[in-house]
Amino acid sequence: MTKLVETKVDRLHPTQITVGMIEVRDKLAELQGMSKHKRRDFLAARPLPAVHGADDILYITDHHHLARALWEADVEHAFVQTEATLSALDTARFWQSMAEAHWAHPIDEQGQRRPFSDIPGHLQQLRDDVYRSLAGYVREAGGYDKTPTAFAEFTWANWLRTRVDVGNDYGSFKRAVKQALVLAHSPQASHLPGYNSA
Repeated sequence: MTKLVETKVDRLHPTQITVGMIEVRDKLAELQGMSKHKRRDFLAARPLPAVHGADDILYITDHHHLARALWEADVEHAFVQTEATLSALDTARFWQSMAEAHWAHPIDEQGQRRPFSDIPGHLQQLRDDVYRSLAGYVREAGGYDKTPTAFAEFTWANWLRTRVDVGNDYGSFKRAVKQALVLAHSPQASHLPGYNSA
């Protein structure tokens, strides 16, 4: 049975290389608009799933955007829900076990798979992949359904990467979301997780 515990945000380690910083900024604004009491209730209702590794390290396996936003907002504590304890494993076996459980995803901002050693040791070092933000916005707009498929957002980001030009400003990003929404509902996307023809 998983256990809910409160821990320092600075203690949390990523299990992926990238986040979409547009999504992080949105979550940051949401957090900054909350009172401390409301924020604590909000975080308790949205614990970060984590795996206990060697040297008492907590590796979060999801909600990296929220975790990075917490760090950006100087929030000291978050709630985590421990999914497993793999502290007895050496580094190679740890990452192998994480990969087998779909708890780690070392994909860089170009959509390329990297060695597990490229996963940063701190939330501050997560790299921006604008296509992760695009995939997130498309899902929120009903472009595809939330699915239990591991790392579905990465799959959508990589698919959109070769089909939509995001541009360098927010106006270009909004236009990219509209274009991506049309593509998401097209038969071309029918093989992707969470696809809906809308």
